[in-house]
Amino acid sequence: MDPALLREREAFKKRALATPAVEKRKPKSDDFSSRKPAKKARPSGFSSNSSFNKPKHGKSGSFDYKTAPGTSQYKFSVLAKIINYMKTRHQNGYTHPLSLDDILDETKQLTVTTGTRNWLGTEALPNNPKIQCLPDGRFVFKPKYNMKDKKALLRLLDKHDQNGLGGILLEDVQEGLPKSEKAIKALGDRVLTITRPIDKKKVLFYNDKDCQLTVDEEIQKLWRSVAVDSMDEKKIEEYLNRQGISYVQDTGKKIAPMQKRKKVGNRKRKFKTLNDHMGNVLVDYTSQGASELGGIKTG
Repeated sequence: MDPALLREREAFKKRALATPAVEKRKPKSDDFSSRKPAKKARPSGFSSNSSFNKPKHGKSGSFDYKTAPGTSQYKFSVLAKIINYMKTRHQNGYTHPLSLDDILDETKQLTVTTGTRNWLGTEALPNNPKIQCLPDGRFVFKPKYNMKDKKALLRLLDKHDQNGLGGILLEDVQEGLPKSEKAIKALGDRVLTITRPIDKKKVLFYNDKDCQLTVDEEIQKLWRSVAVDSMDEKKIEEYLNRQGISYVQDTGKKIAPMQKRKKVGNRKRKFKTLNDHMGNVLVDYTSQGASELGGIKTG
């Protein structure tokens, strides 16, 4: 082997041994990359089993906003349950007032939140048209017509009939009169039940027997033989006025017919003359001026 190469090799080894080397260490098991993230500390007063920390879920595992306390849907569902209970309770004859705690106890809703309870006692129930808040803070159902017995129902129907108000809906009677079906059945033919053709709702009327008249069949035939289909309201009013018969006028507001727009004719437009100061200089080339120019011959 060439002695020069051997010398260079020995010199390279000496330089390599003189240069310090850094050894790479393997990461240990307690290194930060293998550490698990620390759990956040929960504030005092909350436990892992608390119902406030875990949202309510339905059967499918999704969040059920309808039954979650604190949501508006949950609040109004509690209110609707209370109104229906107070109505059913009044219809069954239990008309004494109840406190909010008694209402929540009887409707089995004692687990409502404090916010919902305050909302019911200060806002929802006092402002509801179907609930009456008494001065002592208790609540009672407030129907449209408050009746205690069948005599009160008969007096109310008689008053409506005398004032020309017609009848009363059966559902309003059922709402305000405890055990209404029994009371209506006991009144018999003194009350008439008629089904309204518009919405198929039943209406109760007072049957005034003093107004029942026997009309001769010939008069009934004459009455039915008169056809008024071809006559409008104006003609009927004129006929009644001629006969000296008064009639009930319609006090409702009538919509005025739309007025047709008048067609605008062709109007001659007036143009402003901007050269009035040149009146003495300009030449008139109208029919008269053209006839004068007609005699001029061009060269």
